[in-house]
Amino acid sequence: MSVSDDSPEFDTIAFRRALGMFATGITVVTARTPEGRRIGLTVNSFNSVSLTPPLVLWSLARHLPVLADFERCSHYAINVLATHQQPLSQRFATRAEDKFAELDVREGVTGAPLLQDCCAWFECRNGIRHDGGDHLLFIGQVEAFERGEGEPLIYHAGRYRYLSVD
Repeated sequence: MSVSDDSPEFDTIAFRRALGMFATGITVVTARTPEGRRIGLTVNSFNSVSLTPPLVLWSLARHLPVLADFERCSHYAINVLATHQQPLSQRFATRAEDKFAELDVREGVTGAPLLQDCCAWFECRNGIRHDGGDHLLFIGQVEAFERGEGEPLIYHAGRYRYLSVD
């Protein structure tokens, strides 16, 4: 289909399904608001941008109520989920009041909350943002990172998947 996105024939649902054919990892982006409240949400738009300087990117839908909180925080952490963490992905995809309730969370060097047992963690300075249509793009300068254990949780074609290592 070769129709521009402003055409009346553009099918956003078919577009989303086509995008879903690209397998992505699952992350939970966490932060502290300037008031100290912990916030977080499930994100699969994470990717690397640059090694020098170390930059990563993720995007946040403009309609979500946490947008203003993420714009105001000084740092955030990207927690790369492992296969056994599908329940965490589902928890942080909800609009629950306290998504951190009864979770074992440690504080990163930047003050951002870090979830336990992830495949990797990236703590980023929140400084660069760009318009991305119905999303806001966050480009984070990585100030600390750590590699964990295990295989990553994958999302493809609307379902959770697991990496098969041959």
